[in-house]
Amino acid sequence: MPVRPLILARQTVFSLLIIAAITALCSRLVTVNATTAGFAYLLGILGIAAAWGLVEAIIASVVAMLCYNFYFLPPVGQFTIADPQNWVALFAFLATALVASHISDREKRQAREARSRQSQTEQLYALSRFILLTNPTQSFGRQAAQHIAEIFDSPSVALYDSKSGDVFRGGPRDVPGIEEQLKQVAMLGADVRQPDLVVTPIMLGGHAIGSLALQQVELSDGALHALLNLVAIAMERTRGEEAASRAEAARQNEEFKSTLLDAIAHEFKTPLTSIKAASTSLVSDATLSSHLRELATIIDEEADRLSQLVTEAVRMSQIDAGTVRLDRAPLHVGELVDRVLAQFKTRIEGREVRVRVSSALPAVMADADLMALVLRQLLDNALKYSPPGSPIEITGEQKDGRVVLRIHDQGPGIPLRERERIFEKFYRWQATSSHIPGTGLGLYIAREITRAHGGDVWVEGEPGSGSEFCIALPARPEPAALPA
Repeated sequence: MPVRPLILARQTVFSLLIIAAITALCSRLVTVNATTAGFAYLLGILGIAAAWGLVEAIIASVVAMLCYNFYFLPPVGQFTIADPQNWVALFAFLATALVASHISDREKRQAREARSRQSQTEQLYALSRFILLTNPTQSFGRQAAQHIAEIFDSPSVALYDSKSGDVFRGGPRDVPGIEEQLKQVAMLGADVRQPDLVVTPIMLGGHAIGSLALQQVELSDGALHALLNLVAIAMERTRGEEAASRAEAARQNEEFKSTLLDAIAHEFKTPLTSIKAASTSLVSDATLSSHLRELATIIDEEADRLSQLVTEAVRMSQIDAGTVRLDRAPLHVGELVDRVLAQFKTRIEGREVRVRVSSALPAVMADADLMALVLRQLLDNALKYSPPGSPIEITGEQKDGRVVLRIHDQGPGIPLRERERIFEKFYRWQATSSHIPGTGLGLYIAREITRAHGGDVWVEGEPGSGSEFCIALPARPEPAALPA
């Protein structure tokens, strides 16, 4: 006999024994009236519903009604009712027992679902911690499959990476023929569900980047979707790290530029706009749980980082090829500062930014988008290299026919011998390169764009008292006055 019917039969027998015990107690051992017996039956039925379920409670309700009629409603000892009012009482008892059983069963089911959601939340949180702490020296796919099997208590997990064509396994068992199913699911982008096995694609940017097989894992659709998103994020991050490692190796033999662009072309072709829109929507969703909002914030931040890397690479290739085209128009540096600070609103939250740029400064003839990129690079530098919470000061002045914008931070400062080298392509100061992320392109791009405008970028300040990066652009000539 299957396990579930056997359990149901056993629990039904126990339920009937409970009704029999209540009947014997109320009719033989302790003589009570019909009202007291009815309440005793109701309490027993509620206990049965809470302990086992609705089916057992319904059977117990029907049997209890028959016992109530036979032993407590006159004429006692017969399945008939002499007083018509007792018919109302009998059916009221049955209705009350059924409704109470249903309510008790529903509460039990909701409590079980709540425990299941809590368990799934804890499992997803454990998986997110693993993703953040993945050992970079080992295969991510093998680590992921093993950890998913352990976290979700699955006897068999298989992870397929479409790019490499590898299948990684976790758990003590192996599902025959799973490799072909994984590849087919990744190619078609559709789930395959069996009684104890689910094979589902891993989607990123509307495209399947792999597939995942889980055996004997019960997850809600939302939890399964969150699991797949976590794996997709981790796979994409691993690919990015691998691309960065290849780029670093290529830099040693003068092939860095082509390798970097190739990595960008092949590894970062995800729809950044769609990712950003989706992650921003998730972060602002008030109904989202805290751990999912944390994951959505990670997606949002990584999308910004990826966008910045792509922008830097594209600008570098344009600069090297001499194809930077300037769309010059009158530009007031105060408006430029306001525009860039608005873009950095979330990053500078809680940090004081003092802006002293007079509206009386003359305009400059510049490409607003490119100069915004320059100021973003310098402001990003100030945020990364200065202590958290320390103020940043932005000032503007007119000097020798140029408009000079200064960004002063409270960082460690830059030694004199390093002040020219930090503007070289790919160069990073060794004192900070080990613990502050960067590509060594930002300052190079900022200087080249500014020089294309006929200006320059340099750094001032004493070591130990912060750095002051300066942007100088030719002031726009004042229009000649018309003769009277």
